[in-house]
This record gives sequence, C-alpha cells and structure tokens, in this order.
Amino acid sequence: MTSEAAVSSSPTMSSTPASRDYYWLRSFVAGGVAGCCAKTTIAPLDRVKILLQAQSPHYKHLGVFSTLKAVPKKEGILGLYKGNGAMMVRIFPYGAIQFMAFDRYKKLLSKQLGISGHIHRLMAGSMAGMTAVICTYPLDVVRARLAFQVKGHHRYTGIVNAFQTIYLKEGGISGFYRGLTPTIIGMAPYAGLSFFTFGTLKSLGLKHFPELLGRPSSDNPDVLILKTHVNLLCGGVAGAIAQTISYPFDVARRRMQLGSALPDSDKCVSLVKTLKYVYRSYGIKKGLYRGLSLNYIRCVPSQAVAFTTYEFMKQVLHLN
Repeated sequence: MTSEAAVSSSPTMSSTPASRDYYWLRSFVAGGVAGCCAKTTIAPLDRVKILLQAQSPHYKHLGVFSTLKAVPKKEGILGLYKGNGAMMVRIFPYGAIQFMAFDRYKKLLSKQLGISGHIHRLMAGSMAGMTAVICTYPLDVVRARLAFQVKGHHRYTGIVNAFQTIYLKEGGISGFYRGLTPTIIGMAPYAGLSFFTFGTLKSLGLKHFPELLGRPSSDNPDVLILKTHVNLLCGGVAGAIAQTISYPFDVARRRMQLGSALPDSDKCVSLVKTLKYVYRSYGIKKGLYRGLSLNYIRCVPSQAVAFTTYEFMKQVLHLN
C-alpha cells in the first residue's frame, strides 16, 4: 500500500515543527485506522490461513472453504475471529508506521540520495515494510499463537497470558522474535512490490486517464485521487503479485512463530531448515504454497478496504 499525500502548502502547515508533528500524527492515525478496518474485514480468512499453513491437526485434512465451514461448527462463529484482538493491537501501529515510514524513506531516497523514478518506490516500500515488522513483531507472534488455538485445546487464556507464557517458557525476549528472519526476508519483496506496483499503476493511471480513473480530493480539489473501484483493482493486482513471490517465506515465518505449539517445532528452528522441512514433508503445492489460494481470495477485499479507508481518512484529516 502506498500514500501519495503531500504536505499542505499553507504557511501554517509547513513552517513550524509543531505543525509538522501534527501532520505526522494525523498520518499515523490514518494509516492505523485503515489497517484495522482492512484486517477486521478479512479476519476469518486470516484465521483459516494460519490453521492451514501450520497444518493444524484439527483441520489439516480440509481445504479453505471446508475449514471456513468447520471452524464455526467446532468453535462457534467467534472462532473465526480468534486472535483478532491481538491483531488489532498490532495492526494499528504497524499500518501507521508503514505508511509514515514509506513517505519518509521515499523523500530520503529522492532528496538525499538522488534516487528517483519507480525504483525509489520499490526501495522505500521494502524499507518501510521491514521497519513496521521489526517494531510490531512480538504482537504478531502472540496473535499467531492465539489464532492457532482450537477450542478445548487452549495453551493461552488471552493476550497478556500469551506474553507471560512465551517470556517465561521460551527464552525471554528472544521467544518473541522466532521467525523474524524469514519475516524480514519475505517482507522486503512483499512490501516493496506492493508499494511499487500500486504506486506505479496509480501514477500511470492518473497521468494517462485522469478523467476516467481519477477524481478530485474532497479536502483539496487540486489533488487527484483514484476512484474507489480503481483503488480496488490496483490494490488487488499489487497484492497478488507480491504474495505470490513472498508466500513461502510467510509459511516458514508462521511455523517458526508457533514454536512449541507445533509437534515438529524442533525441525523449524531456522529459515533454511524450515523451508527444507516443509518442502520435503509436504512438497510445493501442499507445503510451501499451502493456503495461497486463500491469500488471493482475501487480497481484493483487504486492499479495497485498506485503500478506500486510507483515502477517506486522508480527506477527513486534511492530509491532501
């Protein structure tokens, strides 16, 4: 996801440190709200993805749609949202940091290092994604653990208990960073390609077909933004391309995050060992890319909600 928001040209907004801080605070809120709305929309699909990726013994014999039907029967409708509370705690700062960092890195690469054109979107997106991951990774680990639990087989009673248990029984702080390496390695191409693809499609669309694809921003008629259905299309394409390339790293990340929750956790202690183990045990389609079809299904609504909400929040908070 990408933001093309520009700082207002008014003296009040651009002349004092206080006003600049206020701009970044509003940008922080806009990105956080967009991330929360997008993730809540696809929370059931995320829960199923984690169960399939890590070969849950309760659902490993099922596919995507059959798991979506089986979870409510076994755990109730709220079972589809298990771990979503931890996700909201994580995704607000994650989305906020990613959007803010992207703008910062893009300006840094352009002004300080002289890197311009489409390549600076790719580099800035990769660095923004990695920055957001490092800052919020422990929350992602806790969320994955909670989402992997099945009714009647709970290891943790909630977010706080999960933090306490992991800290006390899995090596302290290091227990919260299992799987960080594949996450960072996978995030670089994923975030980079997402920002690059969406940003490129957006700029080309607004440049060549401004009347067909764009509309004036409500808070600044001089700024042209994409229409909602065009945001949906561009975001879906960007997400699909990025997910396809980085998905095996996502599978390895989940397995390493789940740690002792898996019976074969001793074989998933590093990125290379995890990838080899999953490939040898399950192959490519049923191992390294298990659950990818679900990512394609969740990509369009997730990106649609994220971009639509972010564009709306930018106008509400006068970021254009």
